[in-house]
Amino acid sequence: MRIGIAFEVTTADRTRLEAIAADRNRPQKHVWRANIILLTGAGCGTAEIVRRTGKAKTCVWRWQERYMREGVEGLLKTRPGLRTSRRFRRRLSHGWWS
Repeated sequence: MRIGIAFEVTTADRTRLEAIAADRNRPQKHVWRANIILLTGAGCGTAEIVRRTGKAKTCVWRWQERYMREGVEGLLKTRPGLRTSRRFRRRLSHGWWS
């Protein structure tokens, strides 16, 4: 991990992350985010996490930092995409939801 990014995964968080990773109905992005944190908590380095998850190093760093700041809830947040916002604005402008 990068310097300044250090944390321990609590037992409660580990249990919750393992449940997220095992849930087949979860969005895959939540599953791989949980796996990144579980691997970090198991003592794997960034290179090993990149190898196991197939995600970029910057992606691993991003989710480690997010977990450090916000915990498990931060891993589950989803920001609405630009495409969704455009579609929503277009429907509003055409009066499709009146």
